[in-house]
Amino acid sequence: MFNNFYICIRAILPMFLLIAVGMGVRKGKLLLPGEVRKVNQFIYNVFFPPLMFNNIYSTELGGSIHKRLLFFAVVMVLAIFSVSIPIVMKLEKDNRRRGVLVQAAYRGNLIIMGLPVVTNLYGKKEVGVATVILAVIVPIYNILAVIILEVFRGSKVDPVRILKGLARNPIILGAAAGIIVSALHIKLPFVIEQPVRSMGEACTPIALVILGASFRFESVSDSGRQLFAGVFIRLLLTPCIGLTISALTGFRGYEFVILLIVFAAPAALSSFTMSEAMDADGELAGNIVIFSSALSVFTLFFWLFLFRTMGIF
Repeated sequence: MFNNFYICIRAILPMFLLIAVGMGVRKGKLLLPGEVRKVNQFIYNVFFPPLMFNNIYSTELGGSIHKRLLFFAVVMVLAIFSVSIPIVMKLEKDNRRRGVLVQAAYRGNLIIMGLPVVTNLYGKKEVGVATVILAVIVPIYNILAVIILEVFRGSKVDPVRILKGLARNPIILGAAAGIIVSALHIKLPFVIEQPVRSMGEACTPIALVILGASFRFESVSDSGRQLFAGVFIRLLLTPCIGLTISALTGFRGYEFVILLIVFAAPAALSSFTMSEAMDADGELAGNIVIFSSALSVFTLFFWLFLFRTMGIF
């Protein structure tokens, strides 16, 4: 029992400490709210592509494509998305909030809060597997988000605009570059490989610190019920359903942990950005990101400890 507890603490505690550093940065006013947003955009556009690229580039691609795992993850994300729509429509009457709550149901912060869990548990050996899976899941997240936000905005879904958005997405570009270079067995020169590796390694700790600096617990206004529902769905309901089905389907070891981060990671930062840009309730989306990120330190530990004790991984 103690060994399982230690393993789960080792997976979560480093992330918690980095988030706490970010909260200290905000408390000390070393970064103002406007500066935090700018740094966030900077990390997203500059550091995320090397992170995705390096994780795939440094892994033997042929051994990282787990077709059964990938197929299951995609089907489950689509199923959760589909099932959440009628439920949210029954519970919430405001279209601006409906799209936000549907996003909370299926869309997790896989890269900032997900990949570190895999890394802390298994080291860099299995990160490439997770990255390849996420390289497929993230574009699906984006496509579904555009569709649902457009539908509840009352607009016609524009496939061309969706494709243009995906083609410019820094995360997708970094992953695509890594897949191409690895598939073609291209060896980068040291003068290029070293900076890319350094930027990739720096991405996660910086992003976690900035995530901590973005917390504003006082920002809850008149959407307490919807905020509770969004956080509950993201951190407890979706993982309960997704992980139970994953275990019953027979996934074990690091494959199960990858599914755990898909289903149990907090709400994605980009869900706030997209909600703001597409006339949804951006304040609600931002609060779901903030509170689910803070509470996920405890819920991720709970899910890890529960399934570790059950011998699933």
